[in-house]
Formats: sequence, structure tokens, C-alpha cells
Amino acid sequence: MGYVLSQSNYKLKGLLTWVVFIPMVFNGGLVSSYYINSNLLGLKDTVWALILPLAVSSFNVIICKTFFKSTIPDGLIESAEIDGASQFRIFFSIILPISLPVLATIGLFLCFAYWNDWFQSMLYINNQNLFSLQALLNNLMSNVDALAKNASSMGVSYSMLVATMPKETARMAVAILIVLPVAFAYPFFQKYFISGLTVGAIKG
Repeated sequence: MGYVLSQSNYKLKGLLTWVVFIPMVFNGGLVSSYYINSNLLGLKDTVWALILPLAVSSFNVIICKTFFKSTIPDGLIESAEIDGASQFRIFFSIILPISLPVLATIGLFLCFAYWNDWFQSMLYINNQNLFSLQALLNNLMSNVDALAKNASSMGVSYSMLVATMPKETARMAVAILIVLPVAFAYPFFQKYFISGLTVGAIKG
């Protein structure tokens, strides 16, 4: 969609740009999102509730549009059209191979978004077997804090509970689980953060 919006000769460019831009500024709200995802789409208590709501972002579309507009030369597309290539052939054979930097950037954003997300599980998931890892870790830390704050009601002194409960140990374990996958993912994407892929693509 970002590639389509970057084409100046596309007739619906203005309309679709507003369609993408307005939801980025004015959100429909939590109630409407919950109703659509749970009742209309039937995503409640399914793994798709953790995937689809975060899959498309207006911000990512704008990033792609800016990249294609500023990086892909118009002459490259025009030369392919002169050679008789269709729009699908141009996109899949020419545009995508030289768009690895923006694809890697979007992939890294989505990687962080999915890994750090616990809110979707809290909203849409009742089956604990479908909880994301972040939601599970969030529940763990919430339960540890709840036990520490209500120690007196359980007949245990706060000092004794703090001394016996591995609260800080649990926090450090959570931190390691959060950091390691991101630390492994970032170097994989980093090699694509390069520029100048289109240099020399047009001759004469």
C-alpha cells in the first residue's frame, strides 16, 4: 500500500492517503476495537487475536510510502514499463529486492511490538494456554507484588515474606527473558540497514 501511495499518477492516491492518515491521528477507541475483534471477527480466545490487531499500522504504511517516494527513482519504474513489465512484475521483481532496508525496519518494529505486547492477551484471551509470554510474565510480577502487599492479611509478616520470597530473583529472570530474544533479533535485521542500494541502477 505504501508503494501504491507513492505513485504520483495513481488516481485514488489522495483518498487512500486520508484513509491511512485519519486512523493514525483519531483512534476508534478501545470499546469499538474490542467489539469488532471479538464479536464481528470472532477472534476472542484465538491465537489470531494476538496477531491480526497488530499486523497493519498506518505508521508503517507512511514509512513505506516515504521510503518508496524518496528512494526509488521514477526512471527505474519507467524503464521497466518501456520494456513491457506489468505493475506486479515491477513490484515483485524490481521494487521489493531493493527495498530490504524498509522491510527490515518494519520487520524490526513488528518484532518489538509483538514481543513486548501483553495488552492483547489481557483483552481477548481467557484460555491461559494461549497467553503470550509477556502476558504470563506480567501476571507473574503482578502476583508477586500482590502477595508482598497483602502479607499481613495472610498471617505472615512483611519482613518474613520478603526474606523468603524470590521477588528480586523473579524480576531479574523476567528481565533476561525480555532482553535475550531482542538481542538475538537485532543483529539479523541490522545488516539490512544500509543505503545506496539504488546507486547505479539507472544508466545514461
